[in-house]
Parts: sequence; structure tokens; C-alpha cells
Amino acid sequence: MTSRLTTILLTLGMGFCLLYFLQTGAMTVHLPSNQQGYQPEQPIRFSHRLHAGDLQIGCLYCHSGAERSRNAGIPAASVCMNCHKFVSAPFGSVRAESDAAEKEQRAARLIVSPEIQKLYDAVGIVPNQPPDATRAQTPIVWNKVYTLPDYVRFDHRPHVNAGVACQDCHGAVETMERVSQLPDLSMGWCVNCHRAATLTGIGGKPVKATLDCSACHY
Repeated sequence: MTSRLTTILLTLGMGFCLLYFLQTGAMTVHLPSNQQGYQPEQPIRFSHRLHAGDLQIGCLYCHSGAERSRNAGIPAASVCMNCHKFVSAPFGSVRAESDAAEKEQRAARLIVSPEIQKLYDAVGIVPNQPPDATRAQTPIVWNKVYTLPDYVRFDHRPHVNAGVACQDCHGAVETMERVSQLPDLSMGWCVNCHRAATLTGIGGKPVKATLDCSACHY
């Protein structure tokens, strides 16, 4: 009798909760594993809109691991330095200093933006000074945006090599000043994507995206 009463009370409680969600519009509440919309601050104010959008730098230039490993990876500071050993500040700031120097008939000073200075600190260099192996370095600790539960196995390789665009999962990052988690990463979202891919193909090529549980779960 006690067990039956408990069941009735739990059912009534769930019913009241559902009614509350429907009446208040609170159905946007997230389950513990759902971080949809998560947009953490980063140690360096890196703009995907500028780099991937305006400058059209390909995703795989920075996240090269996506083609050959499970994880897309975060680029090493040395990859950033491929460009930023030459680019130390936004063009507008550099141009303003150049114009001022010409007007004042002096040599233009090196302009280093505060955000790029953080990159220089990370690799232990001082602009216009010779390299010094003993100089302190401060590694950049980026905040992860997309995190899957421990019981989920996701591999970038088959998706990227099958032609799945980065934007299909991560959204139009080339328009984002700061990246946020776009999908809810629920199992239903992944399964529906696999079903659609099998039905319509990817980039004009037929695919058979698995629905086997063991493909994604340990």
C-alpha cells in the first residue's frame, strides 16, 4: 500500500511540474548535461568573427587535429605566432601611429595591443628584442566550450573526412565574436543528424551513418 501511495504521489508531482513548465514557458530549462548557449570568457579575447570571418582563415588551420584525431584540438601559441610575429595590433591602431609619426617627423613606435601582448607573454618574447630561452612563459589556459559526458565517445575524424562542415555542429563561428555552444548535444540531436545524413547524403555523396549504440557509447 505504501509503495502504491508513493507511486501515486510521484506521478502527481511530475504532473504538476509538467503543468508548471507548460504554463510558465520554463521548458527551456536545461538538463544537467545540457550546456546549450554556454559562452565562457576566454583568457585572450580571440574573435572568430575577425579570424574565420573577415580574414577567412580556415577552421583546420588552427584546429588541424579534427582531420586526424578524435579531438579537434586547440592551436599552440606558436601557430598564432605564425601571423602575430608580424601583426602586433589592429590595422587601425598601427595606421594611426604611422600617420602621427609622419606628421611629427619621427620613427613610428611599435604598437602592441593588450590582447596580443598576452600572446607574447605566453611564448616569452619581447618585441624588437632577441629571443631569450630563460624568459618566463605563461601558457594560455583556454576554457572549453563543448564538453561531452564521459560515457560518450565522439571522433572528429569520420565526420570531417566525410564532409561534415564544422558549422553543422558548431554553428556559424565565422560570425561569432566569442564562441558559444550552439546545439544541446543530446543523443536525439546526434541520432537525427545521422538519420538525415543517411537519407540525403553529405555534399552529394551517399553515406550510411551508424545508429549502433556502441559507436558512441562505451
